[in-house]
Amino acid sequence: MDVDVAIVGAGPAGLCFARSLEGSGLSLAVLERQPLDAIAQPAFDGREIALTHASRAILERLGLWQRFDPDEVSVLRDARVSNGEAVCGLQISADDGRSGQLGWLVPNHLIRQAAYDLVAAQPGVQLLAGRGVAGVAREAGGVALTLEDGGTLHARLLVAADSRFSQVRRTLGIGARSRDHGRQMLVTRVGIERPHGHVAWEWFGYGQTLALLPLNGQRASVVLTLPPADMARVVAMDDAAFGAELERRFRGQVGAIQASGTRHVYPLVSVFADRFAVPGAALVGDAAVGMHPVTAHGFNLGLQGQATLAEEVLRAHRQGVGIGAMEVLARYDRRHRAAAWPMYAGTRLVVRLYTDDRTRMRGLRTAILRTANRLPPLRRVIAGRLTQAV
Repeated sequence: MDVDVAIVGAGPAGLCFARSLEGSGLSLAVLERQPLDAIAQPAFDGREIALTHASRAILERLGLWQRFDPDEVSVLRDARVSNGEAVCGLQISADDGRSGQLGWLVPNHLIRQAAYDLVAAQPGVQLLAGRGVAGVAREAGGVALTLEDGGTLHARLLVAADSRFSQVRRTLGIGARSRDHGRQMLVTRVGIERPHGHVAWEWFGYGQTLALLPLNGQRASVVLTLPPADMARVVAMDDAAFGAELERRFRGQVGAIQASGTRHVYPLVSVFADRFAVPGAALVGDAAVGMHPVTAHGFNLGLQGQATLAEEVLRAHRQGVGIGAMEVLARYDRRHRAAAWPMYAGTRLVVRLYTDDRTRMRGLRTAILRTANRLPPLRRVIAGRLTQAV
């Protein structure tokens, strides 16, 4: 089988990249190791994706946003960051960004569903579910993929979008800086007694990190980060005990908490690839940069990255330049690295500082938040980055 572009991974990054090439005349194959049902009808996975104004603009362009159920799109108006025993800390308001909201929360499985539905109906796209990649070899004019079922596929450009644990990245010989943070993240939906006012709260406690993401109505998504042994104890609780445990951990800030959804636990591993491209191939999404979720920018960064790669590929295609040529992919590498590295490095710094519970660090953590809160220009910069549409 011969195609112009082979995309490995039918997650949001891979499917959005396929969607970004709609109408180009390029032939695409999207390969996914999971069976068709898993990508055609993605199950709820607990994750609520915080989308910036720029990400919403991209999703509108791709046609995804229009498919979201409005009742499932929750406004994120303000954000509050607290440390240790302090209830108050850094407050970021939509007013700082001169907007009605900092962003929106959309369930991850609905983003996946909308992306799949559009790409499945897109002319020139072959969706190959249940087909993993066993090997990759460079050849004149592109790459040759050997599939796990013995088949082969030839493409002018290979795009790896197969997660932060990307097998294709390793097969291409691209290394990555990887850090296992030694923690697990639990996400679940709950009912809360007190109104949240559409304010997101992140609390860097001692021995835990908690976040409350405001959903429509008296609901919220809770994100709890703990060492694996502590997490196992929490996960084993029945709903009544779990709700009481969350209420205790939140110190009653939202009143009674009632467990109302399934619990999902994920390992916390961050990744930054040494290169985002080699001749004939490029990385997008978590295969390029797998962010720690503390700053909630992983999806936004991946969405931005696929848009950047699509822009370079489409420009090369219009100009008659090989879409897998290194001169084309090097521009993507430079642009996405310039956008990704400061965010990745900054997030790593936040994680190191605000998960260090040593006594001498606790005061510094609080002082930084209080100082930042007293600097309106800094708050405006942070809010402006979230509310900027392009």
